[in-house]
Amino acid sequence: MSIIVEKVTKAYDAQLALNNVSFEIKSGEIVGFIGPNGAGKSTMMKIICGYIPSSSGSVKVDNFDVMEHSIEVRRHIGYLPEHNSLYPEMYVKEYLEFVGKIFKIKNLSARISNIIDQTGLGVEQRKKIGALSKGYRQRVGLAQALIHDPAVLILDEPTTGLDPNQIVEIRNLISEAGKSKTIMLSTHIMQEVEAICHRAIIINKGEIVANGSTQDISQHLTSAAFTVMVEFNKPVDESSLRQISDVEKVLKVNDLMWLLSNQNAKDFRENIFKYAVDKGISVLSMQKQQKSLEEVFQELTR
Repeated sequence: MSIIVEKVTKAYDAQLALNNVSFEIKSGEIVGFIGPNGAGKSTMMKIICGYIPSSSGSVKVDNFDVMEHSIEVRRHIGYLPEHNSLYPEMYVKEYLEFVGKIFKIKNLSARISNIIDQTGLGVEQRKKIGALSKGYRQRVGLAQALIHDPAVLILDEPTTGLDPNQIVEIRNLISEAGKSKTIMLSTHIMQEVEAICHRAIIINKGEIVANGSTQDISQHLTSAAFTVMVEFNKPVDESSLRQISDVEKVLKVNDLMWLLSNQNAKDFRENIFKYAVDKGISVLSMQKQQKSLEEVFQELTR
């Protein structure tokens, strides 16, 4: 089940939280939606879930428009918000039964037992939620997001505030769920994306600044012998960039900015200028990259 976001803008009075954002998450992908605090991650996720409307643009989940078919979309989505809103006075099983009845789940008792086993809540299932540790409250949040067996999971900062052992446990739960579901995972921790995601979308100040597989990004920024980030004044074709002498790999950052690299350590910056002259375009900036993945993330979102 895919998620398609097209030219979404969200404005709060004069402030733009999202500015013309577009991307697609294909069925079965685990995608990390990363960026600094205040970049627009939570706003985008709330729009996808139908929790708040966009100012313009469209969002479709499995070809259902979020605004026109809100109820149908919500049936297919499991959502864990950044601030896990639980009822502390309710027992774990009682809360899951409450959520299950909202979704009108058949054989609810069996489903609750199954989801408790799946999320490792067995030893705590008879406790009140208010008595649980932060890690187990996150497990309860995941359990309520999974109980109706949604095809899509939207997880907003699922490991915030957890200790290292709890982080590993929650990551394992997400990875296991990702075997059968489409997952969008919001975080500002690059290591989180590297651990469990197939692809990363980086957002900064309400705009997408990078979109690519974690493997491609890692190869370009940590393994390549020679890497250059170049910005042109006009959009160019990826296929034409691959024809530049000594350029072996090409990664799109946005419509104007690209990461070019090779494994043989040859400096191809002069070849880029020749390419630009032949195409009648200008090179606005060009910088040799010698940074880690996390450092480049910081540069893109600074």
